[in-house]
Amino acid sequence: MQPQSIPENRKFSPYFVFYSVISMQIGVGALGFQRIIAMIAGYDSWQSVIIAGVASLLVMSFMYKQLETVNGDLTDVHQFVFGKWLGKILSIFFVLYFSILSITVLRSYIEVIQVWMFPDLSTFWFSLLYLLLCIYIIFGGIRTVIGISFFSFVLPMYIIYVLGAAIPFGDFRHFLPLFNHSFNKLLEASQSMSLTYMGFETLMIYYPFIKEPKKSKKWAHLGLCYSLLFYFYMTIICFAFYGEEQLQKDIWATLTTFKIVHFLVVERFEYIGIANWCLVILPNICLSLWCATRLLKRTMKIKQKYGVWILSGIILICCPLFNNRLQINLLNAITGNTGFILNFIYIPILFLLASIVKKVKKKA
Repeated sequence: MQPQSIPENRKFSPYFVFYSVISMQIGVGALGFQRIIAMIAGYDSWQSVIIAGVASLLVMSFMYKQLETVNGDLTDVHQFVFGKWLGKILSIFFVLYFSILSITVLRSYIEVIQVWMFPDLSTFWFSLLYLLLCIYIIFGGIRTVIGISFFSFVLPMYIIYVLGAAIPFGDFRHFLPLFNHSFNKLLEASQSMSLTYMGFETLMIYYPFIKEPKKSKKWAHLGLCYSLLFYFYMTIICFAFYGEEQLQKDIWATLTTFKIVHFLVVERFEYIGIANWCLVILPNICLSLWCATRLLKRTMKIKQKYGVWILSGIILICCPLFNNRLQINLLNAITGNTGFILNFIYIPILFLLASIVKKVKKKA
């Protein structure tokens, strides 16, 4: 299969994949994933964080095998396995997936602002201004989008210190007795981590834009390892700081933990965290929207700049439709379950099919 012709000045260095992977995984889910997993497997669910992280590493290996086989992106993999037309239909489904992911991240973040800071904040007007910023970044090209990912890696670094301030107040006896839940419960809790870990599948879209993409493999895996350690650290701190019953009533445990930090000039440190998260989720939406419009261009021949405006308009219309906690929670559940199916079921199956087709074509 002929590789895509991507100009060299539009490609980025392999080590930037490290930042792109992390920036997609550390987002709005990091503000409250602890409660979700604790409701399923109690305080044994720290093991689920590890299981989900290791599974992500395995899936990443499957992704690289497929991409190296076709020397292209997800659209090329689909056409290699299923043919031209069915391959395009399956690729269009991923356009919907990345669009829904953008809606989920943006609407969930707006909910945090409305609950913690400004109850009367207009969902429509905030979405409009935020999407205009995303459009401006996307029009700068993939190198600009990946560059923003670097700041998404740097900005949350203070969380390590802030959460560390809770250690003296933690009670690590909360973890006892260890291994008190069945393996099925741990797997179920791992599945509920899908919304938190998802996003690394964007690699299958921007892969052709990486200079010497084979060299990016180690950086992608290192990025996943960093996310695993980051979430493991957050889990241990919050589990020690909160009792299990208390945690199950706290939707955004990470933000609540910020309250223990006080400075002379800043009493409500969580406000800084929420404002800072506006930039943390920026590459979540920019890269998802870029991937969706890139797939539109590859499958339906719609110019990417037009696709950005079209999908941004759809996202702008959809965000205000989710106007209460139940609806937003349902949106998160649908997106998380879809991401789980695509990442941990569909992509491994696609890898097996691609391997079979490759062998068949070699023998032909």
